[in-house]
Amino acid sequence: MLKHVNKSKAPHAIQSYRVPVLIPSVILSLLVVIFFFHNNGQNLTSLPSIPREKSEIFDSPMQFNPSVEFRNGTDLIWQIPDSPKALLFVAHGCNGRAVNFWDRSPSCPKCIGLPEERLLVLNALSRKFAVVTVSSAGRCWTYGKELSIVRDIIRWWVAKNKLERLPLVALGASSGGSFVSVLATILQFSCITLMIAEGMFDQMDITKDYPPTLFVHMPKDLYRQQKISEYRKVLRNKGIDVAEVECIQFPLTPSFLAERIPGLDRTASAQLFELFRDKGFVDENGYMKKDGRATRWKDSLRKSKNQLLDTSLFHHVQEELNLAFAYHEMTSLQSEQIFKWFEFHMS
Repeated sequence: MLKHVNKSKAPHAIQSYRVPVLIPSVILSLLVVIFFFHNNGQNLTSLPSIPREKSEIFDSPMQFNPSVEFRNGTDLIWQIPDSPKALLFVAHGCNGRAVNFWDRSPSCPKCIGLPEERLLVLNALSRKFAVVTVSSAGRCWTYGKELSIVRDIIRWWVAKNKLERLPLVALGASSGGSFVSVLATILQFSCITLMIAEGMFDQMDITKDYPPTLFVHMPKDLYRQQKISEYRKVLRNKGIDVAEVECIQFPLTPSFLAERIPGLDRTASAQLFELFRDKGFVDENGYMKKDGRATRWKDSLRKSKNQLLDTSLFHHVQEELNLAFAYHEMTSLQSEQIFKWFEFHMS
């Protein structure tokens, strides 16, 4: 549980492995290796992963058909594939909701299907993970009563669907990552992934039973990178498996947005790319000059004579621009590494 301690700790230099957020198509066949640490880091196991293009995910036979329920004051949405092998709880970041992870469908008419969230779920379902998402009570997650509420919801969902024999894992992004790091002290997970989050390890009593932890983060965020380096050493000194994947900036291309966002065609994607280049939002190589949140692309789009983008997709495009800049955004592009981590620790 949480405790109050002095946060001023010196950073430690720990070897890390950097994985580009997006690999150009000419080197998609190259293997990207992530190293999983065991105990004090002396025993290493390498697990290869091959980055995959969007089209492979979209062509998957897996379809969204979630169940929706309101329980204990919040909404939860889940889907269970045939013959599931594991259970995945996913916690969104600040301003997120459970509906962000699922496409709109007859079973979930209010679902939004943001690009990175939906691809994470599709990756999970295609690997036979049952997925459950829960909305936070407020803008961000809190660490008091909400912890026990979510714990009880997950336990209820597991029992309701008779899934008690399957391993349970968790992924949380930003505020959700911090929440998962604490939730793991009151709910048993086989392992966890903290995305763009350092966790709350300076405010918790960590025992040897704490689950193996993978950090997926963007090193442009120097403060978070330093804290993750520090907390990796704390966890490893406790004998806990820990690893990290670094996500770095990548250039936009004329087809990128169409490849990531359902409902956005290649013509509109190319026109948006030209707009970003004409307005100086990207450099000569296609790299975002600023985070998408700090780029006035929406204003420029509204002033454009052509109706390039429906306003309902503004949030979707914003997410992908943030992802390309690689400072602080949910990402599905490391799904191969994330699910290899889960699968490796589920036995």
